[in-house]
Amino acid sequence: MDANERAEWDENVLPEVDPVLSERRRQKLKEFVMAEIHHTVRPARPRLRLPRPAILIPVMTAAAALVVAATQIIGGTPAYAITKLGDGTIHVTFTEARDPEGLREDLSRMGVNAVVDFVPSGKRCSPQPRSTSLLSAQEAPLAVPPAPQTQVENGFIIDPRVVGRGQTAVIELNVSDDDRIASIWARISNGPVAACELVDNEEGSVGPS
Repeated sequence: MDANERAEWDENVLPEVDPVLSERRRQKLKEFVMAEIHHTVRPARPRLRLPRPAILIPVMTAAAALVVAATQIIGGTPAYAITKLGDGTIHVTFTEARDPEGLREDLSRMGVNAVVDFVPSGKRCSPQPRSTSLLSAQEAPLAVPPAPQTQVENGFIIDPRVVGRGQTAVIELNVSDDDRIASIWARISNGPVAACELVDNEEGSVGPS
């Protein structure tokens, strides 16, 4: 407060007081009034601005050349493993011959539309053939013999590139009594594929006889 403002304040704000009041009481009254003015008139608080939430940008990792998928029972060991090899073929190995539906789903996620059935020893799938539009192994070589450097123990290799749009890979796996893959039959169908109904068969063969 400058000198002019203080003089105006003394003239207009301070009440008339008895001249007998001591200068000390006058000063206390002045301080009281000023304190009340300061207490009542406060500057407006600035509006609180909340920070905008940070935008999270997901970081995509580079796709690996080797893709491995497995299925398992909780607390158990994987029933099988799927490996996509460097030449584009898919290598499936088994620790147990079970969960054909899980294998079908995993193959589907890798771009292969397939039906998969395990055929125990002494059984076979019926009806045969399961499709009226099966391609021969020469027309569509789905099953691939393993390369010399590739060890296939209790499993098989297929080439997903021979399965075209609208086609189905039909895979039947003959399972031996010791729970190992004894043989594989794999073909491509251009049309619907009948469900596998297991019937007795002494030879335990897979595919059409």
